[in-house]
Amino acid sequence: MMNAEEKTTMIAEHRDDRLQSGSSKAMPRYMALLFAIACGMAVANIYFAHPLLGALSNEFRIGHSTIGIVITITQVCYALGLLLLVPLGDLLNQRRLIIGQILMSIVALIMIGTAPSSIVLFIGLAAAGMFATVTQTLVAYASTLSPPAERGRIVGFVTSGVVIGILLARTFAGILTDLGGWRSVYLTSSALMLFIAGLLYRELPDLGYKRTSMSYPKLLRSVLLLFVQERILRIRGILALLIFTSFSILWTSLVLPLSAAPYSLPHTAIGAFGLAGVAGALAAARAGRLADRGLGQCTTGIALALLLTSWFLIRLTEHSLLALAIGVILLDLAVQAVHVTNQSMIFTVRPEARSRLTAAYMIFYSIGSATGSIISTHIYANYGWNGVCLLGASVSAVALLFWAITFQLTKQELKK
Repeated sequence: MMNAEEKTTMIAEHRDDRLQSGSSKAMPRYMALLFAIACGMAVANIYFAHPLLGALSNEFRIGHSTIGIVITITQVCYALGLLLLVPLGDLLNQRRLIIGQILMSIVALIMIGTAPSSIVLFIGLAAAGMFATVTQTLVAYASTLSPPAERGRIVGFVTSGVVIGILLARTFAGILTDLGGWRSVYLTSSALMLFIAGLLYRELPDLGYKRTSMSYPKLLRSVLLLFVQERILRIRGILALLIFTSFSILWTSLVLPLSAAPYSLPHTAIGAFGLAGVAGALAAARAGRLADRGLGQCTTGIALALLLTSWFLIRLTEHSLLALAIGVILLDLAVQAVHVTNQSMIFTVRPEARSRLTAAYMIFYSIGSATGSIISTHIYANYGWNGVCLLGASVSAVALLFWAITFQLTKQELKK
């Protein structure tokens, strides 16, 4: 339970939430694009390893059944960053926080690119995962800068940059690995991140709205309290956990059948499947607009049905790459649509606590991603590609069932 001081602070914040309800002016297109690009580049850093699992396994002598730990480390540390760093956006100057996290990401990328041992590699991956949470600080900041009538559209556009960054990370990593080895991926990214840090330093506005007066420990405690107090956060968070478990099951293990016989594809070709996912992510960018119009629940149901359907096509990977490409498009369209809708809904709950809401929600995402990563490679090693697809379809079916069960509860929460 909250003590008297915390209750007083929360009441005061509610009185001032009009200061954080967003600008009355539309966000310039170039600014929204800068947010999307920065988010995509930042989040890509924790997904470069997906098509590189084979190369990392060979260089550092990590078995195929456990190589998924490379992804799990970044996702677990990403979750820690969500809990420890993202809430600072409600306490500190967000512009400085964003620039600082990007500079720390650059240091982590250089550490990975020059790692002489698996221990140094793991430390670098852990740091990269933690500071990649700048993506969520950027999303919350973009939401704050947006007028209420356009918030869903802006969040959808910026979040599409996140998903595109996740997907293009595979293409980028595959091409650079074939050209200059896997280390060139991280070193090149560090140079690009330095460039984007300069752009953000020049372009990001420095807002002067009132921030929470909580201490840092109380701020962290308030993140946990949000789970208890906000039912819509719990419902949409569980959906996020399930869809990103499904997402990670595919993208962590996909490199394994494609790099093996009969395809034996090079890294560039494997990474190119990320381009198919981009098509799906772009198609789902309208989900934010639908949420603005009150159609978020319908969008969620349709998207989850498509997510389940996609696994029946993905199962045909060993017989048809075309079926795989179509399945990837459907899966990424579905995941992006639900993700954007989730964020559009939760950002209406507590305007004064957007950074904390983002952190709380994205913890579910990170748990799902980490779970999918470690389970999928184990399932592939023991049950093959059919086992992976059965797992992905099962998780997707549970998500659809959970949405149906909580449909009325969600409608009631949105009417409050």
